[in-house]
Amino acid sequence: MSHRNARLTVFGRRLLVERVRSGRPVAHVAAEMGVSRATAHKWIRRWRAEGEAGLHDRSSRPAKTPHRTSADVEARVCRLRRDRKLGPARIGSVLGLPASTVHRILRRHGLHRLAWLDRPTGQPVRRYERARPGELVHVDIKKLGRIPDGGGHRVMDRRAAMDNKIATTSERKSSKPVIGYSYIHSAVDDHSRLAYSEALPDERQHTAIAFWQRANAFFAGHGITVERVLTDNGSCYKSKLFTRALAATGITHKKTRPYRPQTNGKVERFNRTLLDEWAYLQPYASNHQRDEALA
Repeated sequence: MSHRNARLTVFGRRLLVERVRSGRPVAHVAAEMGVSRATAHKWIRRWRAEGEAGLHDRSSRPAKTPHRTSADVEARVCRLRRDRKLGPARIGSVLGLPASTVHRILRRHGLHRLAWLDRPTGQPVRRYERARPGELVHVDIKKLGRIPDGGGHRVMDRRAAMDNKIATTSERKSSKPVIGYSYIHSAVDDHSRLAYSEALPDERQHTAIAFWQRANAFFAGHGITVERVLTDNGSCYKSKLFTRALAATGITHKKTRPYRPQTNGKVERFNRTLLDEWAYLQPYASNHQRDEALA
């Protein structure tokens, strides 16, 4: 393989072959180019056997590996990894293999990190990214419990927080306080990861449409023309009004398969980032204070 101090690159090997083909001795050409006669003969031999392709680098992997684990055992290792999510040590004890061997097999098949596997199926997650901004925008809604005035249990003890809820909210027949929810509408561009979010009072179709119109204006302000929007199968997104609102601006509406949130994974991951870096970052004294932190 070539390295930074290599005497011959692909161009140099081609030049070596051309000089030898012109009738000059191999030893003289090798001396001119600063390589041994054995190296020069090696590249001439490869060129005669394979042509231009023979002048390129080859993998250092051996052609045969007699002591490699059999394909059947490797298949059993992969099956245990996918079906039971076991680690190298436990798989090795089940199959009678060293943990290091199991780890090499898992790496060979791309199964050595559980985070790279789809939990329900155990198959490696197929990552993708659109080629240009605006080609696909992921849209989703995250529901968060509202914070009563004075703060919840993160600010005060749980008994005091419950008394505060009862004092500041209406009650159901079951005497349980109703504090309600905030709905975080988010849109994330698949290619650039540019994101836009708003905290809104509900997840109805008119609210979702108004949010998208503002989000679309936000992306347009950054020079991004949206072509497709990907959503889940929530009721507001299944409405014909939402699809018509997208079509009115030349945008195609795509929906994920039911119970497959991985398809909309970029905005799902953004929701988690919002929780870690905004919603649960610090105790808030009121829901209004938390909404202002989002802005």
